[in-house]
Amino acid sequence: MTRFLKKRDLTKGQVPGTPVFIGRKKLDKVKIKIMNYDDFHLEEKELGQIEAALPYAKEKTVTWVNIYGLHDTDFITSVGKVFTLHPLILESIVNTGQRPRTEEYDNCLFFVMQMLVFDEKKERVKSDQFAMIITDKYLLTFQEQPGEFFEPVRERIRHHHGSIRHSGIDYLAYALLDTVVDNYISLIEQLGERIEALEEHVLRRPDGEVLRKIYHYKREISFVRRVIHPVREAMSRFIKNESEMVSDRVFVYLKDLEDLLIYANEAIETYREILSDDLNIYHTSVGNRLNEIMRILTVFSVIFIPLTFIAGVYGTNFQYLPEIHFRYAYPLFWLVMLVIALVMIAFFRKKHWM
Repeated sequence: MTRFLKKRDLTKGQVPGTPVFIGRKKLDKVKIKIMNYDDFHLEEKELGQIEAALPYAKEKTVTWVNIYGLHDTDFITSVGKVFTLHPLILESIVNTGQRPRTEEYDNCLFFVMQMLVFDEKKERVKSDQFAMIITDKYLLTFQEQPGEFFEPVRERIRHHHGSIRHSGIDYLAYALLDTVVDNYISLIEQLGERIEALEEHVLRRPDGEVLRKIYHYKREISFVRRVIHPVREAMSRFIKNESEMVSDRVFVYLKDLEDLLIYANEAIETYREILSDDLNIYHTSVGNRLNEIMRILTVFSVIFIPLTFIAGVYGTNFQYLPEIHFRYAYPLFWLVMLVIALVMIAFFRKKHWM
């Protein structure tokens, strides 16, 4: 399935708000993981049914319900019923081709974006959709598959690092967004190192492999840009909404995230320009090399023109050619040819054509 545009044929003619899974199934069975905590208490476990999370959401603690697997639309529908979610939210969750955005509903804030991972072996950027629902009682997150992506946040909660244990749901939501954005920066740096190394290769020895890599990284950086650029817009909208579910303290952190996203987008544009310059340098180098070859061939051709003319004249079948009866005609012929060639070579060198 293409990364840039995922097929939406299954949604044709469907009622708006109908959950239809669009994407690649990455998990056999849906998993539910819950963390419930406050400053003095922590409970972490897996749940068999989504209904089991509801009692935690009614407590005066921070409840984080993380769901792995978006392919089971019946399960996602049941999540919507348990937590009274808008149908459009459910439709967006199971469509993994969603453009990053934020929406505010009556009882919650909805944020959907892509998490990016760089596959160093294949030198390819992979994405997983991440959706987040923020309320004043609980935080719901949805991922396509399990992973260690948010493990640093869980470790902070487990070991009481920082202020996360005595902060609210809004701060937890910020911590997750911060993890995603930090990963964007790390991924851009990884791509940047390879692009800068490629630039040195282009200048040193442009060949077919270099051209292939230029187009490869242009495609990867375009994909990253397509993912990250809308996140900045969504974050700006998120901040401007000034929802009551987000405290002033957390808004300060969100503005810092917005600055990081601006930096990420600027870095992406810089590397896009570098790749475009690399492509121009490659074509220029190949053109110069071809011109150099043509110049050498032209010089040799010009040198041999008078020599060929002389050889052609004395190779004719005329009966009377006085010079051919001269005793030293043969060595003189070679001497004249050599002098002409040397004079022309000296002239070309003086003009820096050789």
